[in-house]
Amino acid sequence: MKLPNYVAGQWLEGAGAGEPLVDPVTGEELARISSQNIDLNLALEFARSRGGPALRQLTYTQRADLLAKMADVLSANRDEYFRLSLLNLGATQADASFDVDGALYTMKYYAKIGRALAGGKMLKEGAVLPLSKTNTFAGQHFLVPAKGVAVFINAFNFPAWGFCEKAAPALLSGVPILVKPASPTAWLAHRMVEDVVKADILPRGAISLVCGSARDLLDHVREEDIVSFTGSADTAARIRSHANVLRRSVRVNIEADSINSAILGPDCAPGTDLFDLLVKEVVKEMTLKAGQKCTTIRRILVPAQEFNAFGEAVSSRLSAMKVGNPRNSEVKVGPVVNKAQQSACLDGLKKLSAECSVLFGGNEDFQPVDADPQKSAFVQPTLLSCENGLSAKHVHDVEVFGPVATLLSYDGPQDLITMIRRGQGSLVASVFSSDSAFVQEVVLGIGDLHGRILAVDSSVGGQHTGHGNVVPSCLHGGPGRAGGGEELAGLRALLLYHRRFVVQGPIHCIKELSALCADTNLLYS
Repeated sequence: MKLPNYVAGQWLEGAGAGEPLVDPVTGEELARISSQNIDLNLALEFARSRGGPALRQLTYTQRADLLAKMADVLSANRDEYFRLSLLNLGATQADASFDVDGALYTMKYYAKIGRALAGGKMLKEGAVLPLSKTNTFAGQHFLVPAKGVAVFINAFNFPAWGFCEKAAPALLSGVPILVKPASPTAWLAHRMVEDVVKADILPRGAISLVCGSARDLLDHVREEDIVSFTGSADTAARIRSHANVLRRSVRVNIEADSINSAILGPDCAPGTDLFDLLVKEVVKEMTLKAGQKCTTIRRILVPAQEFNAFGEAVSSRLSAMKVGNPRNSEVKVGPVVNKAQQSACLDGLKKLSAECSVLFGGNEDFQPVDADPQKSAFVQPTLLSCENGLSAKHVHDVEVFGPVATLLSYDGPQDLITMIRRGQGSLVASVFSSDSAFVQEVVLGIGDLHGRILAVDSSVGGQHTGHGNVVPSCLHGGPGRAGGGEELAGLRALLLYHRRFVVQGPIHCIKELSALCADTNLLYS
């Protein structure tokens, strides 16, 4: 079975044998994908000329209604998405829920808050700026939807959520989308787009789907387009440096590698609630989706005096978790996405092992439950330890995109901050401490290199949203190595798909233009 592409309002099968999609547990081929001979320039032109104008004829409220209808259709097919998650990703029920239910929630969230924008076809930003003594000549900043295409080049780990978290704010803004899911797990995103197309919710050209190689896609993007990429820093660098992207100053939003950290405060001794909560959080982050999350904890920093106790507590929990075929109800940890990713994880482990000790796991020959290790793509959950993080190199630079984390010790806040900053920019760091002075020092020391900081003390306990859980109301992204991009953050995410400009003119002209605008207070509240 070859999955067709959806471009220029029609389903088209790519040429050639295509790339195989496989079950990471059994190694069985599930389907094939190909973008060969698909006219990607035509796909973009059709979206710009047909999809974009049709979307922009609608108000923000009307486009929010489209998102609500999409959410209803996708929710009705939730069970099928779970089935495909099991087949194509080897996902446990928890893994599938994290991706699929997160996607559905995000789509519903943007449908809800989009309705708060009421009417209007562009946005007014800030107050009128007097530019003359009599105030008859003034300035006003506006935001107008981009008249190009939002091109999504997505990662393999979240085919559902990656699609919805980008599609929702783009479509709400009035910008058509072209989705290019990562090849290994394209089936789930393909099915979701197929369901939306069959439901005939969006105008023709508002959504396109390309499965397989991106080929010459970037050769055809223009200054009014937006490219949003999630994946490796190497691929991100190639996108940013693409000749056409540079020549036409195409807007690029990147979410890339991230060596995220979790911190245990000096006030959290063994037996305290925060010590136990962080142990639980670390184990969840290492095992959910087999550690294949951009926000997963990679470095755990604990006071030197708690180093051994924390390592023993995490190892004890990991030893009780069964790793193997998710079709077995006792299994809690599934495979990585394919053999290539398994090899990448094992190679990364070897690099880390040069300066780390293994506290738990790390066995290439371990036996997964109900699976053939020769055909499957499992990586045993592995906890490493590094007692001298200040002199270590690989720990702060090598991301093993799987169920692997490294425990480091620190002697004081400055040592801690120095080590965290050596990650060169991350999506998220967590601080578990009830010592407000310590938390403030850490936040001031690392805030500029992080997109999000989760602070947990005894007052919130287990009620927090989680280190690795991205919520649509808050910023997702991070500086430096993490890509420098920003996504979500409620209605602020719409800024990526709008262009800002100022009108300087007669005050009556300013007022007339403002009458065409939706209220932007929610963007900055």
